[in-house]
Amino acid sequence: MAGKSSKVIDTSGVLVEANVQLVDYLIIAPILIPIIFGAILLMMRRSDEWTKSGVNLSAYVACFGIALMTLASFALLLRVNAQGPITMTMGRWLPPFGISFSVDKLGALLTFVGSFVALMGAIYSTADAKVIDRRFGFYPFLLLMMAGVSGAFLTGDIFNLYVWFEVLLISSFGLIVLGSEKKQLDGTMKYAFLNLVATTMFLIATGYLYGLLGTLNMADIAMKLQNYDGDGPVRTIAVLYIAAFSMKAAAFPLNFWLPASYHTPRIVVSALFAGLLTKVGIYSLLRVAVMLFSFEREFLSIGIAWLAGATMLVGVLGALAQNDIRRILGYLVISGIGTMLAGIYVATVPGLSGVIVYTVHSMLTMTALYLVAGMIGKISGSFDLREVGGLYAVSPMLSAVFFVLCLAIAGLPLTSGFWGKFILVKATLEVEGAQWLALIILVSGFLTTIAIFRIWIFAFWRGGPSGTPDGKENYQNNILDDKYKLTASLVIGVLTGAILLIGFMPEWLLSYSADAAQSLLFPNDYIESVFGKEAL
Repeated sequence: MAGKSSKVIDTSGVLVEANVQLVDYLIIAPILIPIIFGAILLMMRRSDEWTKSGVNLSAYVACFGIALMTLASFALLLRVNAQGPITMTMGRWLPPFGISFSVDKLGALLTFVGSFVALMGAIYSTADAKVIDRRFGFYPFLLLMMAGVSGAFLTGDIFNLYVWFEVLLISSFGLIVLGSEKKQLDGTMKYAFLNLVATTMFLIATGYLYGLLGTLNMADIAMKLQNYDGDGPVRTIAVLYIAAFSMKAAAFPLNFWLPASYHTPRIVVSALFAGLLTKVGIYSLLRVAVMLFSFEREFLSIGIAWLAGATMLVGVLGALAQNDIRRILGYLVISGIGTMLAGIYVATVPGLSGVIVYTVHSMLTMTALYLVAGMIGKISGSFDLREVGGLYAVSPMLSAVFFVLCLAIAGLPLTSGFWGKFILVKATLEVEGAQWLALIILVSGFLTTIAIFRIWIFAFWRGGPSGTPDGKENYQNNILDDKYKLTASLVIGVLTGAILLIGFMPEWLLSYSADAAQSLLFPNDYIESVFGKEAL
């Protein structure tokens, strides 16, 4: 069956007919839970959502569902950390023909962090989402998007990676267009077009791969490509995959869709998009370019290096040129993607470990920054730096939290961003001929510091908006209501606390990320979880 052509593998022990233990369902729980709750919320969306006590039922059902998803993904993380990769194959089809969910340390970690970020976004939305958003499906779209995100992180089949991409993309189309404002429709068209092009390229590459190898199971692909001598066709497929996932991650030169669309939806939607969606592209690059097409990645490495450097510089220079806070943050998302691509180029254990740490950091920090931007917009009535100012007098605590987030996104010490960038710079310096990329990481970090602290100086430090002496007096009519202020402060505080916790106590994450990187480069445990020891 599957495996190296020189070996015959006994797969009779793969089909297990004994009763499945409840703990085994943890593999699919982060996918199944949001699908079930998404269906429930779809039925609730036109019902009377407000009880006599004023409780928004759909919002709290969504929060409860995502909380269950977060608990399940955390339990899965603990199990994978203790036992190593685990696999569940659907139905009675033996691998590689059955649909498999294979979870290693990388997939488990990103599933948990993604669920946690989604939970924070859902809690924030309880005080921010409008009735019209709820009636047109905000919460069903959110739950189904999270099913797609988790499915992408957990699937062991490359075609089903495409399927889960489709699920999250269709749901994200619904989220970005909610409100039907002109700018949202415009942003949706740009977002949809480039992502659909990338998805089409992904599907074409998958068709070619199946035609070449006769399998779509990732473990089976990894084994067959180890000894495959058809360099030309395999390199073509690898190029198609890297191009498709780079587009989805908003890498240069097809990155313009992100800053053209992420500023258009509700701020909580922008926050979740910035924290989650581009990271699915990075995860896919790690899985495909590192674990499956390792030899082809080495051949294409110089192209990946230039792609990383250009993405970092274009992103941060774009941020410096903007006045809209949301657009600045969008360009910083792009710059961060370039930083992660640098680690994929290096493709050593330290380099990939740095990518994983920086991905976790970016998921937390970008989400928090967008939510703080939402509070700035609520208080000042604008996201334009020329029309905000003096917010330190209105909320010293918000000013302090945003200052910490500035340190984090700039990669300065005592925050999660420092460790990711430190490891990546060190890893690039250790690779011969890659020192120039380390320099670009440092330069982009310096320019990021200028771009993000420009927001802090304009919005918080100066006395008020342009032409006004005192910002506090200008915002008397925009005082936040107690529910929104409490909810937003709680969510942003929890995210900032997680960022500082990683900054002060990074040991567990660094060790875990190194193990995850090791399993990407040497996927024997991953393959064994699918086919057993006989396959190795």
